Amino acid sequence: MLARQRQARILEEVRRAGGVRVSELTILLGVSDMTIRRDLDQLSAAGAIQKVHGGAVLGSRVSEEPGFEAKTSLAQPAKQAIAARAARMIAPGTAIALSAGTTTWALARHVAAIPALTVVTNSTAVADAIAAAENGKQTVILTGGVRTPSAALVGPVADATIRSLHFDQLFLGVHAMDPVAGFTTPNLAEAETNRSLIERAQAVIVLADSSKWGTVGLADFGPLSIADILVTDDNLSEQARAVLEEAVGELIVVPAATDSPTGTTETTNTTGSTEGSRP
Repeated sequence: MLARQRQARILEEVRRAGGVRVSELTILLGVSDMTIRRDLDQLSAAGAIQKVHGGAVLGSRVSEEPGFEAKTSLAQPAKQAIAARAARMIAPGTAIALSAGTTTWALARHVAAIPALTVVTNSTAVADAIAAAENGKQTVILTGGVRTPSAALVGPVADATIRSLHFDQLFLGVHAMDPVAGFTTPNLAEAETNRSLIERAQAVIVLADSSKWGTVGLADFGPLSIADILVTDDNLSEQARAVLEEAVGELIVVPAATDSPTGTTETTNTTGSTEGSRP
């Protein structure tokens, strides 16, 4: 079992029971006391758990998975501004992927107006939003898979479909982002599907409003550095901006206010322009 898989299993046990003992985990996972303690140190550093004498309890920063409808009402001005800016990166006639998420769902409405696109998505909501436009300008490939509470299609069927494809840009929604844990989701299967999407993309563009900063989901699917471009809103703290400017290829900050012009952006580029493809 890989360290990542082992740590995910530890988190499952902590969430199920509210706390675990090191001695119980050594028996459950068949590894040494030192291995378990190293795993607990890493999970604690990510804020996923809190170490206590002889074991661990759930950390305060681990977030649960809300349903899609619940998430649509959160940070709407910021998500709309982020989606509008992201749409400007898409060229007609290209192949793109949109992951599941309410910000990518907002982007789908813009995508519906861009001609001759091939759109790969593992989100029923994204596919429905494009289909509702009824303009016939896009080819939509829905991956199939098992549907999660956040309207994501995940699992072996989704992963196999994604790994047979290639796309120019991936627009990736995230549940949480953290300087130590990276990008995370509460759903283990969705994390694996996100990894598949990242592997097949020439450029990874993460869409994450400022409320996602400093929280941690159950499973990670990559460090902050996987983002060639990250688009967020101007409610992000200066400290968080500094961390992201160092970690990602390009940080784009858009005004979150509903009356702000969507064309106005503040951009910090640390490695050169990446809107076309990965280096």
